[in-house]
Amino acid sequence: MYILGINAYHGDSSACIYHDGNLIAATEEERFRRIKHWAGFPTQAIEFCLKEAHISIQEVDYIAISRDPKANFQKKVISAIKNKLSISNIISRVKNLKKASSIEDEFVAHFKLEKGALRAQIINVEHHRSHLASAFFASPFEKSALISIDGMGDFTSTMTGTGTKNEITVMDTVSYPHSIGIFYTTFTQWLGFPHYGDEYKVMGLAPYGKPKYTDKLRDVLLFKDNGLFELNLDYFNHPKKGVNMVWEGGIPAVDPLYTEKLIAAFGEVRKADEKLNEYHFDMAASVQRITEELIFHMLNALHQKTGLDSVCIAGGVAQNSVANGKILQNTPFKKLYIPPAGHDAGTAIGAALWVYNQVLKQPRTAPMLHGYFGSKFSNDEIEAILKERNIAYRKVEDIDLYNEVTDCLINGGVVGWFQGRAEFGPRALGHRSIIADPRRTDAKEILNTKIKRRESFRPFAPSILIDHVADYFERVDDVPFMEKVFLIKEEKRTVIPAVTHVDGTGRLQTVDEKVEPRYYALIKAFYDKTQVPILLNTSFNENEPIVNTPEQALDCFLRTQMDMLVLENIILTR
Repeated sequence: MYILGINAYHGDSSACIYHDGNLIAATEEERFRRIKHWAGFPTQAIEFCLKEAHISIQEVDYIAISRDPKANFQKKVISAIKNKLSISNIISRVKNLKKASSIEDEFVAHFKLEKGALRAQIINVEHHRSHLASAFFASPFEKSALISIDGMGDFTSTMTGTGTKNEITVMDTVSYPHSIGIFYTTFTQWLGFPHYGDEYKVMGLAPYGKPKYTDKLRDVLLFKDNGLFELNLDYFNHPKKGVNMVWEGGIPAVDPLYTEKLIAAFGEVRKADEKLNEYHFDMAASVQRITEELIFHMLNALHQKTGLDSVCIAGGVAQNSVANGKILQNTPFKKLYIPPAGHDAGTAIGAALWVYNQVLKQPRTAPMLHGYFGSKFSNDEIEAILKERNIAYRKVEDIDLYNEVTDCLINGGVVGWFQGRAEFGPRALGHRSIIADPRRTDAKEILNTKIKRRESFRPFAPSILIDHVADYFERVDDVPFMEKVFLIKEEKRTVIPAVTHVDGTGRLQTVDEKVEPRYYALIKAFYDKTQVPILLNTSFNENEPIVNTPEQALDCFLRTQMDMLVLENIILTR
């Protein structure tokens, strides 16, 4: 049985393919289109998945799409009437819903089939049920509490439930226009970061300030006694104007969400060229703090209702790694699972698993312990590309590779590391990474000057050998997807300054030899020479989606000042 899962007509469009419950491939459309958060119908991601499965579209049994245009339809109509939405906004919404409901036409047109000839059965799965499924059915837990938190999908922003074996039961929902995701996005815009997906910048900015204004924000974000929340809608314009999502050319954009009341209460919106000041830092810290408090508020209530020790979390807010790192300390839960693609791209996986486990009642398969489901290239393929472009290179054995790369790092070099299958999700996990020596005090400056060209306040992550976590971090946990931030032990912060954020934390990735032997071997080689079991790891890109192919990696290497490029066993140096 083949199930194709897709996230379409939404940011971070994606596709995946399952065969008898086993994931063969998963990827985001942005990796092919080279446009961050690309939205629309993910044709190239679908073609990649079919190719990896060695099948045609007519051999797919089910197509699961993580949108259900019929979900909450009555609520949508009542909201539109109540808030007197503009005709243009209503037309825009209807067009988007029509696309999602006529998905078969897209397949027929793209694959040049006759009308009605598509063999697969199409099943629409509500957005947040897809999120819940992406976390629970991929987790190692037989029974768990569940929560999905994001901006909005199918008129819902938050959903809680429980999962037992191959069945999910939904408990509570928070409906539009109330949304913690929209709250965070609104203040992201107010802080001068207007682009879709900029929320992580606020998370990186927050440690530079103090949460002085958390109590003031309690008038904006209202905690409810039932363990959920509401927004004070006077501060937001989306109830009246709608969330005007613009997908022009596949580039997602969101109109400003704040009202004059918010500006009157918190000050003028920061301009793009305006220097960040102490007030901005403190507001970022306050927004982050109250968001964390709300997440703990909801999880404490969820634990009280379910009595379960395990929790699975998904949704865009599940990408808040700072909050994630504090969950087990601030709630009664003892175990936590967050998938590698907790954001909307992951709903492709969730929709497919919902069909396989929930609808078809098939038993669950092995849990998702890594995120390596994308493109892969052999040494022969890479050599052919380099020869065609007349690029000089050397091919070496593994032991020589690890030795040369670590020597380059120790001598202050920056290395592009391209290995194995690309990661599915927003994090580079040692397959499409740029790596550096974490001991260097100037590593951040070098990376931002030579390659990344990004805001100086944003941290870089440590990849650490899993058996050394207790030596460097205050908490010991398996963090394979770089999904949690922990405090670095005070005496170790001067040892690894390049990956120590201003508040003494690091967003770690634990590297397990059984899961990722090649990246583990590289870090181990570095450890053998330096006695530091950590590498600085950042995504292999330069203000673009993470590189997907050897050509893209080569282009990034050539236009930046990277010192070495490693493509499987092939080395390029300047």
